[in-house]
Amino acid sequence: MLGGIASVQLGAALAKTLFDEVPPTAMVWLRLVTSAVVLLVLVRPRLRGRTRSDWTVALAFGCALLTMNWAIYQSFARIPLGVAVTIEFLGPLLLAVVMSRRVRDLAWVALAAVGVALLGYERVALDGVGVLFALLAGAAWAAYILLSGHTGRRWEGLAGLAVASVVGAVVLAGPAIAVAGSDLLDPRVLALGLAIGLLSSVIPYSCELIALRTLSARVFSVLMSLEPAAAALAAVIVLREFLTPLQLVAVACVVAASIGATRGARLAPVG
Repeated sequence: MLGGIASVQLGAALAKTLFDEVPPTAMVWLRLVTSAVVLLVLVRPRLRGRTRSDWTVALAFGCALLTMNWAIYQSFARIPLGVAVTIEFLGPLLLAVVMSRRVRDLAWVALAAVGVALLGYERVALDGVGVLFALLAGAAWAAYILLSGHTGRRWEGLAGLAVASVVGAVVLAGPAIAVAGSDLLDPRVLALGLAIGLLSSVIPYSCELIALRTLSARVFSVLMSLEPAAAALAAVIVLREFLTPLQLVAVACVVAASIGATRGARLAPVG
């Protein structure tokens, strides 16, 4: 699980270093294409005999996956990586609180609000558009979590994720080609996209699948709460993006709130 978290945040940090060469939209598309191709080859999902509801759920899942990845990469291009992931994590956090339905869990929302307020209080200016993109990514992440359960009940194994990746790649193909053009045919760009796709999608999904064979959904969710801290660490190592002490306290508040909320939530089995 920790290996998957490290891989996805390392992939995000490396992707940000390449935005001058490959626009965020094109990078997300290359990531989705890589994920789709690898998953289709490995999973070989059964497509015949599917109902309209099966395809509707897969389509919605694909749109959530696309929006989540596209929005957070747009945010990465505008604000520090650790800050973007911290704001994005408000989506899963609020979802966990809603699922728990306990009044005392409002304390975790308050703690997360303190963290976000500290980010806003910091005198270091944050790009407003970047913040909005992070919030959109958080909303899409919450939708992704909800739809993953529905998809898992209708599509066996990783078949639903493979189909969702294809949906995202097809939908984003036009915008990606429009912003990157013939650069997408550059072998170096394709190689970079493949590397980011492996680090940010294929390896984390595989690690999570292995981890979930022995971890409960509750422990899995608590470990996922480490994402903002992992993102901040990856940003320091790869991007030399150092957060201020106040921003580090803000990240810690959101991580603590996420751990507390997910420990108290009624979590269905993952997968």
